[in-house]
Parts: sequence; structure tokens; C-alpha cells
Amino acid sequence: QVQLVESGGGLVQAGASLKLSCAASGRTFSSYRAGWFRQAPGKEREFVAAISASGGTTFYADSVKGRFTMSRDNAKNMVYLQMNSLKPEDTAVYYCAARGGAGPPSRSRADYNNWGQGTQVTVSS
Repeated sequence: QVQLVESGGGLVQAGASLKLSCAASGRTFSSYRAGWFRQAPGKEREFVAAISASGGTTFYADSVKGRFTMSRDNAKNMVYLQMNSLKPEDTAVYYCAARGGAGPPSRSRADYNNWGQGTQVTVSS
């Protein structure tokens, strides 16, 4: 198991950028696939982006493709989500997730068994 702690959320205006960070501890994070999910009020938690253990493969939700970039630094046990051209509909609590083992990154919440506590992102119009 790994412990995940997100940071970097905040209140920004539409069109601005934010970079979320996720710090992992407890095990060798380089063997874990990772993902970002978000949950807006009254809605289910949805997939945003995912990355393979090596960082060589990334997947994105259609709603963020071209605006968000997920990356990782395994030497620092960190995962990042660079968010550009933010829109009010991006407002949500953003969660970092991880799952051990090889294989492609996953878009499914059910595939992740390690979750952070979330960080709030609010985009005003």
C-alpha cells in the first residue's frame, strides 16, 4: 500500500492554470500505476487522467484532452497534473489514485486501491 497526499488546488479564474501534485509514501511508487479523478458536487467521481508505472503511457478523458497533462517523477515519488485553460466545469475535488503492478494505466475507479484525501479546484467564470 501507498499513502497519497494531494496539493496545489485553489480558486482561479477561467483560462488560468494550476498544477496539482500528489506525494506518495510507503512503498516504491515506481511500481504503481496512477490516476487522477475528480468529483463535482452532486456528481459521481470521474476519470481525468492516468499514467503507467514508468510514465511512458498516459490516457486522458475527452473533456480534458489537450488542456491537462499528467506526469510523474519516480525519483521523488511524485505525480503531477498540469491543468491549463481551466473552465468552470473543471470545478471539483481532485483525487490522486494508485495501484501496484505492471500493465497499462486504467480509466476505471475500481482498478485503484489507494486514494488520497483530495484537493479542491474551483474555477470562476
